[in-house]
Amino acid sequence: MMKSVCLMAIAGVVGANRLSEVWTKEQELAAGIKFESPGLMHETLPQNLDRVVPSSFTWCDNDGVNYCTMSRNQHIPQYCGSCWAHGAISALGDRIKIARGAKGIDINLSVQHMLNCGNAGSCHGGSVVGPYSWIHDISENTGTGISYETSQPYLACSSESSEGFCGAADFTCNAMNTARTCSTFSDQGGKCKGLTRYPNATISTYGTVSGAKAMQKEIHANGPISCGIDALPILNYTGGIVTDAGEGIDHVISVVGWGKENDKQYWIVRNSWGEFWGNMGYVYVELGNNALMMEEQCAWGTVGEFTDSENLNFPCYEGGENC
Repeated sequence: MMKSVCLMAIAGVVGANRLSEVWTKEQELAAGIKFESPGLMHETLPQNLDRVVPSSFTWCDNDGVNYCTMSRNQHIPQYCGSCWAHGAISALGDRIKIARGAKGIDINLSVQHMLNCGNAGSCHGGSVVGPYSWIHDISENTGTGISYETSQPYLACSSESSEGFCGAADFTCNAMNTARTCSTFSDQGGKCKGLTRYPNATISTYGTVSGAKAMQKEIHANGPISCGIDALPILNYTGGIVTDAGEGIDHVISVVGWGKENDKQYWIVRNSWGEFWGNMGYVYVELGNNALMMEEQCAWGTVGEFTDSENLNFPCYEGGENC
């Protein structure tokens, strides 16, 4: 029995009776997604630097410091194929933590904001590079980036989804679905309000990368990346290094580093199926042989401005009346 992981019903067939769950390039172009930030020259991309990388490296334990942010579960409170957003958001969150030197409480970005407004996908699949394209666009056009989880929590819904309670609520892009708060109970006169000022994170540049060496250089220099992958061979993963060749890219994950065991290198991959799955939400994939087709389609974003204790947010009232 085949199981859909990120559910992209309008893309091409990858394996027997299984549909691809990642947008095709044609779908990305139709959505207006740009594959790198304007003015970014290929020869200046950081992965092309003459950088020597170690045989083992992970941002989850770099000189004893954990720069990795939380593992997520895209499938609750109901099933949603938002892996494309989770992979990008997790990698960007790690890069913000790296920029902060792992100081302070982790900043967790809002996947739901991207589902509501990102135009890069939905609960039925999306683009690998699209999340970075969208964040860069709003960063450039408005000066405000993606909101934080605390003002737009993950509900596993998008505007076209009727799964669970999704059909009973509005998930279109508006102020309420960007950042919000509620003042008190409605029977006490309370109301919910969309915020115009809220903690957010921007990106300054973004692009794509492929091939093991270039991926290693980008990760080592700047932080985790998001990548497409064939998910079918890892549905029932319980341990070890996955070496399957893969049939087609249908899922998106984030790559935080690589390791080495018995002269075999492997990618350290964070999934978005919760910590009950795999190795506390992680899987190891053979490095260098394009196992699971994971070295073909990856993306990265460079951290811009973000709200924290040094870049203070505008102080809103509890009910958001002044925001």
